[in-house]
Amino acid sequence: MKKAHGFFTRLVAACCVAMLPVTLAACSGDASPSDAATAAFSTRRPTVTHDSLDKAQVPSVRDDSPHAKAVRAVESMSVEERVGQLVMAPLFAGSDPSSLYDLIANRHVGSVLIIGNWTSGIAGVAAATSTLQSYVPGDNQLLMSTDQEGGQVQHLTGTGFDTMPSAVEQGTMSADALRQSAGTWGSQLAAAGINVDLAPVLGTVVGDRASNAPIGALDRDFGLDAAGNAEHGIAVIEGLRDAQVGAAVKHYPGLGAVSGNTDFTTEGILDTTTTLDGAEAGAFDQAITKTDPAMVMMSLATYQSIDPNNPAVFSSTIIDGHIRNALKYTGVVISDSMSAEALSSYDVSQLGVNLVEAGGDMSCIGQTDYVKPIVDGLNERAKSDPAFASKVTAAATRVMALKIKMGLA
Repeated sequence: MKKAHGFFTRLVAACCVAMLPVTLAACSGDASPSDAATAAFSTRRPTVTHDSLDKAQVPSVRDDSPHAKAVRAVESMSVEERVGQLVMAPLFAGSDPSSLYDLIANRHVGSVLIIGNWTSGIAGVAAATSTLQSYVPGDNQLLMSTDQEGGQVQHLTGTGFDTMPSAVEQGTMSADALRQSAGTWGSQLAAAGINVDLAPVLGTVVGDRASNAPIGALDRDFGLDAAGNAEHGIAVIEGLRDAQVGAAVKHYPGLGAVSGNTDFTTEGILDTTTTLDGAEAGAFDQAITKTDPAMVMMSLATYQSIDPNNPAVFSSTIIDGHIRNALKYTGVVISDSMSAEALSSYDVSQLGVNLVEAGGDMSCIGQTDYVKPIVDGLNERAKSDPAFASKVTAAATRVMALKIKMGLA
């Protein structure tokens, strides 16, 4: 055994000596080893590079952000389904929900506005919203909205709904107290199947209140300066969010400096003073950047110092240029009522088209007979214009991202 042990010792030593030149040459770089030695060394020490890895073996990370999920959802939709996500149809108090069956089930309308004087309490509204949701094919639920501001603008009343103070009265509350109250009001909406409140109004009245028909005369603002309005608007947005209800700040960039009401007249809706860098628009901007509300609702007035050629709802300067690019807002931009008198000079079939062209998303419609022409106009343009179809896709993606965030899709 000793002889054998000595033999193996000498053999190992010989092998180590034979390898020594190769090892030294490889490490020092002073001399090149023979080809045979290099081949032997390479065999013993294979080089593994990133390119040699089988890419199929590298696990991919799935992006499950709301935006990524929305992109995938919209990719699976037809043009008609995408267009449907860009329309909010009205259901008036006293109307049978079945009146919207065809629009929801066959025309793919993805949102409903509960409008009018609903006095049936939470139970009555919940029955209607539940029936409407049952018309949706698949699991892409409806955005269900209403105007529940308080005071003279409270569409839902009756058992279970508080009688809300006007926004001016809300402006006398501390921001913390208002947030708590908004959470209570939001919980009542949620119990009724409402997931978006088209509130708060963030316009700042700059002149005589009684002469400001859309806001001041109805006490729809908080009755404060721009900074105070922003603070209280933020409280309402956060209170509603506490109740899992989205908010829509309105009416961008403000109706506090006009005289006529855009719902009822084409006169007096030219704003000659508001600018995008002024305090009034700044109240909206502060609320948008601090809270990222579910929606921003566009005014139907025209703003001479910003874009004198288009109402705000059709202004790419305001929507694409300022809200999207300057404020980096990626949420849903919605119109005020497309059936308002302020837009009566426009071809109904082009109302939704004009909004999407400007960078907006959803047409809020306050008159049932406007819905089909707006849907048809969007479909016709999307099918004939690839560039516009891309805008429809982007808009539908923003709507779907909101639904996904809210657990509706």
